[in-house]
Amino acid sequence: MNSGMEAIPVDWYEQIINLLAERIVVTDREGTIIYINEAYCEFLGTTVEEALSRPVQDVIENSRMHIVAKTGHKELDSLHPINGSEMIANRYPLVVDGKLVGALGTVMFRSPEEWRMYKTKIQHLVEELKYYKTKVERELTGKYYFHDLIGKSQPFLEAKQLAERISDSNSSVLLIGESGTGKELFAHAIHNHSIRSSLPLVAINCASIPEHLFESELFGYDDGAFTGAKKGGKKGQFEIAHNGTLFLDEVGEMPLSMQSKLLRVLQEKEVQRVGGQRSIPVDVRVIAATNRNLEKMVNEGKFRQDLYYRLNVIKIEIPPLKKRKEDLKLISLRLLQKMERKFFRAGIELSEEVQQRLIEHSWPGNIRELENVLERAINVLDGQTIELSHLPLYLRDKERQISSEVDRIASQEDTGNKIPSSIIPLKEKLAQVEKEAILNALAAANGNKQKAAQLLEIGKTRFYEKCKLYNIK
Repeated sequence: MNSGMEAIPVDWYEQIINLLAERIVVTDREGTIIYINEAYCEFLGTTVEEALSRPVQDVIENSRMHIVAKTGHKELDSLHPINGSEMIANRYPLVVDGKLVGALGTVMFRSPEEWRMYKTKIQHLVEELKYYKTKVERELTGKYYFHDLIGKSQPFLEAKQLAERISDSNSSVLLIGESGTGKELFAHAIHNHSIRSSLPLVAINCASIPEHLFESELFGYDDGAFTGAKKGGKKGQFEIAHNGTLFLDEVGEMPLSMQSKLLRVLQEKEVQRVGGQRSIPVDVRVIAATNRNLEKMVNEGKFRQDLYYRLNVIKIEIPPLKKRKEDLKLISLRLLQKMERKFFRAGIELSEEVQQRLIEHSWPGNIRELENVLERAINVLDGQTIELSHLPLYLRDKERQISSEVDRIASQEDTGNKIPSSIIPLKEKLAQVEKEAILNALAAANGNKQKAAQLLEIGKTRFYEKCKLYNIK
């Protein structure tokens, strides 16, 4: 059976060599040229026929090929003066069956100009890399401060004051709150108010990292730890956050298999990279956040009790927007100020009707939903005042319909009137309410079904089944 090499026709080799290396020369032990390709001859101003079987130093000015063929020492990236210029060449000894038989030479760059052109391309990549490295380093700092946390309601002020008081502590913090309440803003503010403020703040979303990558992402890996591992290994997020703060967002989504490994790092204050043998000391302050009921998860065996106690040293509960309606106007105005810069607008206001409608809404998506609603309004705004017509449909009409229906029933109950006989079966009414709740959650989550399912506190699979049932796309 023929080998792969024997299957290649002999007349192909010339073209293969030309494609692999533009300019190439081969000599025997004495420095006599036994092969040279056309591209090299063209560069030298000669022909293959004229160059073959001649001493290499007679054909290539200042050649050292005959020296390499005798010494067996390779010469890489060598400056080679030729034709009034300097090219960059590589020279390799050829060893067959343990015996030195000759030398191979290749030309990397025909002139300093060619090298400069190549260097310019490389320099561009180096500068681009430097830019992104600087950008990443900038992003490892806290973006928000306590003055960015807007609100005067009592439950919110209590959470904010507690966060300020414990900022300088090294104890772990557990931020509890619904999705969109501003847990990340609290984490940034605590970091920026701490003695670690000049050091990294590393944020990890525990729900977005695939389970099989979790360990290498948090703890890093050593060179050759697995197929595809980056040469030289990679630092984990714990190492990057050394002496700073590690923010574990959505910590309730962390796989059980990783919870024990996280607990060990928090207890021992050291990490061991995947595939590594040595322990690396780390000093991090951990801030965790979740919208899940961790105590319930502990009772159900879905979250480690010892890790829960380790994270829950200082618990801060951030109230949802529906429990701080008096802050709605303040928050809305601050969000509008932020968006005015983004949309090159100024002096945008809320009409009285819009302010009232915002107060009437239950805000399942909290501040994130409010931000989406206001951004949508600015996109369709002609003048300076946001009116009811600029709000999304679910805020414009559905809230009013539900409110008027409740008021009508309450009124009839108060006056002792009988409710009309046009009552639909309870099953149908519940289906209407369920469908409406799903549409509201989707609008609040900006169409993100996974986020909408979280807002409704139901599983993703069940949410998709409900969407299919009610023909919601």
